[in-house]
Amino acid sequence: MVRQRATTMILLALLVLVLTACSKASEVTEATPPQQDTPVEESGTQTIEHLKGTTVVPQKIERMVVLSAAYIDHMLTIGEKPAGVNVEVRYGGDYLPYFADQLAGIPTVGSADSPNLEAILQIDPDVIVIESRTAESTYDQLEKIAPTIVLGTEWLDFVDDTTYWTQDLLTIAGMYNKVDLAKEKIAEVEQQAKQLKAKIEQLDQKKLAYLRVREKTLQIYAAKGHPTNTLLYHDLGFVPTTVTPAEQREDLSMEKIADVDADFVVLEIDPNADEYLNNINASSLWKGVPAVGADQVYTTDSFWLFKGWGAIGRSEIIKEVEDMINR
Repeated sequence: MVRQRATTMILLALLVLVLTACSKASEVTEATPPQQDTPVEESGTQTIEHLKGTTVVPQKIERMVVLSAAYIDHMLTIGEKPAGVNVEVRYGGDYLPYFADQLAGIPTVGSADSPNLEAILQIDPDVIVIESRTAESTYDQLEKIAPTIVLGTEWLDFVDDTTYWTQDLLTIAGMYNKVDLAKEKIAEVEQQAKQLKAKIEQLDQKKLAYLRVREKTLQIYAAKGHPTNTLLYHDLGFVPTTVTPAEQREDLSMEKIADVDADFVVLEIDPNADEYLNNINASSLWKGVPAVGADQVYTTDSFWLFKGWGAIGRSEIIKEVEDMINR
């Protein structure tokens, strides 16, 4: 009887332990949320719309090769360094001087017109960014190396859009998730231009001719049709001369120089144009231009054509123009 009672007590104790354990297990089950499925990882890619359609590129870009001075400017503007850059043959096949310090050590990959495919292949880029003129001859070859984005537009399609230069900057910034930073940089340049425009508006005489001395001719740039032109005549408020064309640059004969009624002249000189420049300087017609007589001729080079496309370059042009009107 005693043994039976003891056995009964043991069984009761075991039952209590089992029930207690079940109760605790139930509490844990109720307190713990159901196990969630492992989240689906992001694809790690992004789709970019461009002149050749759409292209899928990595979400995190580490090695971008660019074949345009404008795109070099855009990358540096948002604090990114290209993995490879194009060169300009007419300037010795090296970095453009106003980027040289920031590009030190970065591989060069030929010109935009004739890219070095082997050099690009060695970089193993995540993405290549080119202009439409480069795409005409080498897009298919570049696309075999890495996803290739074609930016820009057809010539003069942007003729009435004075902010066109910002579009490719915003596209490249978007690829790095830095659109806000790009907009800040754009706003800074626009503010610089606004402040200088206020000074130029106070000038009694503000006609400007933007001229280019080439090997065998003199050209005059238009009032629009290029971001540098619209920077000068729209953003900064200079007045075109009577011979300044509306949309496309034109040759200017020696006889036509007499009609250049400019108070300021920006004189861009090609590397091989010294002889023709000497002919111009010796001309009595040239000496009759108001800006020449007033010593208001500002000599530059073809870098302004590149600088006008980017925030860094435009800022430098604005500083140069300010020096020009203050001297």
